[in-house]
Amino acid sequence: MSILRLCVLVILFAMFWTPSTAVRSSTLLLARSRSLSPPNAGAPLTSWAASLDAQSAADEARLATLVAVSVPDAKPNSNGRHGRSFVPIAPGRQILSIPNYVARARLGTPPQTLLVAIDPSNDAAWIPCSACVGCAPAASSPSFSPTQSSTYRPVRCGWPQCAQVPGTPSCPGGVGASCAFNLTYGSSTFQAVLGQDAFSLENDAGAAASSYTFGCLRVVTGSSVPPQGLVGFGRGPLSFLSQTKDTYGSVFSYCLPSYKSSNFSGTLRLGPVGQPKRIKTTPLLYNPHRPTLYYVDMTGIRVGGKAVPIAASALAFDPAIGTGGTIVDAGTMFTRLSGPVYAAVRDAFRRRVRAPVSAPLGGFDTCYNVTVRVPSVAFAFAGGAAVTLPEENVMIHSSRGGVACLAMAAGPSAGVNAGLNVLASMQQQNHRVLFDVANGRVGFSRELCTA
Repeated sequence: MSILRLCVLVILFAMFWTPSTAVRSSTLLLARSRSLSPPNAGAPLTSWAASLDAQSAADEARLATLVAVSVPDAKPNSNGRHGRSFVPIAPGRQILSIPNYVARARLGTPPQTLLVAIDPSNDAAWIPCSACVGCAPAASSPSFSPTQSSTYRPVRCGWPQCAQVPGTPSCPGGVGASCAFNLTYGSSTFQAVLGQDAFSLENDAGAAASSYTFGCLRVVTGSSVPPQGLVGFGRGPLSFLSQTKDTYGSVFSYCLPSYKSSNFSGTLRLGPVGQPKRIKTTPLLYNPHRPTLYYVDMTGIRVGGKAVPIAASALAFDPAIGTGGTIVDAGTMFTRLSGPVYAAVRDAFRRRVRAPVSAPLGGFDTCYNVTVRVPSVAFAFAGGAAVTLPEENVMIHSSRGGVACLAMAAGPSAGVNAGLNVLASMQQQNHRVLFDVANGRVGFSRELCTA
């Protein structure tokens, strides 16, 4: 990553968010934030635009990483009785200055506590280990010490898990040597060795897995790797979902808190028990070229209650070549729509608002410096499921700058990503999103998880 890009990212996080002390209760993790706005009344809008540009660039880097994912699929097993757990989650921006949502985790014996990122679009867990080169300083962010755990063991070359890493395993020492691998995440790259140890998330009764397979980070280049590690909730064989399928039945859901609330909380629900009974679902689609990701069939978009004229081909998913379609992703901040889809939604939105559009800011081209009446935006999916977004999920506000922008953007105009639509975290906030892999469905229901 260039020095200029790094500086812009640092400015972004410093302007948008202020760290605070998390307050834990039995089911909630609370934190405080400020709205997405310049730091003081006199701050120029160009600073805000630069910050949004940086976040947009981070989203683009993530998108490039997501579409490169290609790992063996894990067949879900939902036999027998399954447990449940309600795990408190919070926006990582408030605590670790990262875009992911985070949860407390325990790794090793005795357990070492970490604040890990939860990422439904990745598989293997990656944890910074002691003596990691390029990881966050131990003084500011703890790492995992394998030598302090009596239950840690390295995964050897020749073991089945070594062949399942989301990348190419490295075994220069041959069978019996430690299994190593390299991977790219966002704008970062890292080197890791594969290990196993007891692992659980907060509120789990005991360990979710007594021999959880994870990547022990040794070398990190770049700054987009979460400082205390990441747990993947994708569909691959090394994901949390697959490694705990006998406990949680390949089912989880989350409710993401609002970015605008100064006090907020969220929950990650594990297992089929305790999931909402009345929830509209849509079939979960499978992309053999990117089996980790959660594809759904988005059939249309409405603005102000009126259907936007969008060609069916612009929303279509082609599993044969793995292009197009729609994924649900909690690590991308702003929804990205393919070029024709975004243009149609943007134009419909502008017609409904009927106010002069101000100059573009930070990659957003539909901004207003006057108070406007915001029309509803709704996404429709196969099977009758629909998500209607309230205003706080539609607009990003600069309260001190007096500007509000439509919080969506067009995706790449060329390449493998050109036809992909990404439903991102800002548009999912204050909704319960259910991922029922065992039954092949994704569900959406409105739920206030902002305290």
